[in-house]
Amino acid sequence: MGGYFRTALLLAALTALFVGIGYLIGGRNGMVIAFLVACAMNVFAWWNSDRVVLGMHNAQPIGPQDAPRLYELTAQLVQRAGLPMPALYVIHEDQPNAFATGRSPERAAVAVNTGLLEVMTEEEAAGVIAHELAHIKNRDTLIMTLTATIAGAIGMLAQFGFLFGGRDENGRQSPFGPIGMILMVVLAPIAAMLVQMAISRSREYEADRVGAEICGDPRWLASALMKLEHYAHGRVNQAAEANPATAHMFIINPLSGQRMDNLFSTHPATANRVAALEAMAARMLPARTAARGAPRGSFTNPWG
Repeated sequence: MGGYFRTALLLAALTALFVGIGYLIGGRNGMVIAFLVACAMNVFAWWNSDRVVLGMHNAQPIGPQDAPRLYELTAQLVQRAGLPMPALYVIHEDQPNAFATGRSPERAAVAVNTGLLEVMTEEEAAGVIAHELAHIKNRDTLIMTLTATIAGAIGMLAQFGFLFGGRDENGRQSPFGPIGMILMVVLAPIAAMLVQMAISRSREYEADRVGAEICGDPRWLASALMKLEHYAHGRVNQAAEANPATAHMFIINPLSGQRMDNLFSTHPATANRVAALEAMAARMLPARTAARGAPRGSFTNPWG
């Protein structure tokens, strides 16, 4: 429950930031207008997110006849998670990575890069897919849509303040004066982005925890994360670089680090995630922690 409490606390902080800054910059009317516009934009994005994001990354749908072992592995994990079977997609991309999308568990999709299937053992692949199923189970798409709505509304309020000089519906100037208004217009979106990124990181920790429970062994996911981190720095994901706004969806940040987008990280440090999973393994598997190490086994890559 700790992950959910932290997310709720951060959402409350973001909402309080919106209400306070909104009233000071745009008054009640400006605040309501910004919120409604942001809601409309993000509801549209949420409703169409699966098609839009999958199209951005040129994801191709696959069935059991295309990748029988991957399909079977996913079906087993879905049963353990108590979820409906998501649509499966493959992205022909050398960088190993994966993401989940969809507005509900009934309309969910999991996409994996071919690079992931080339380098993962079957246990590691199970850990990655379980992590993505955890995002679906936790309805993280909805949580991040709510977060984006409020953060987007704060950004719009900042633009209103810049355009209209921070006057409310009665024409009163902001009590902070011109310099204070300029600082607020600049800093408010940055503060909102920082909270938004903190929520994203919190959801990654929670998906790691729930994913480890789904696959049954936290070490599988820990080993996969270390391998993903290694390859993420050596293989450029061209589609992700062209669409950096989708970076938060992947299990590991797909951006190369050559862009300023990495200044505000959407993912926790991999070392911290691995440490949390190893601590979880020590609690779940006390008799086997001495045998810690990379999982053995092989994954049959259908695109070999």
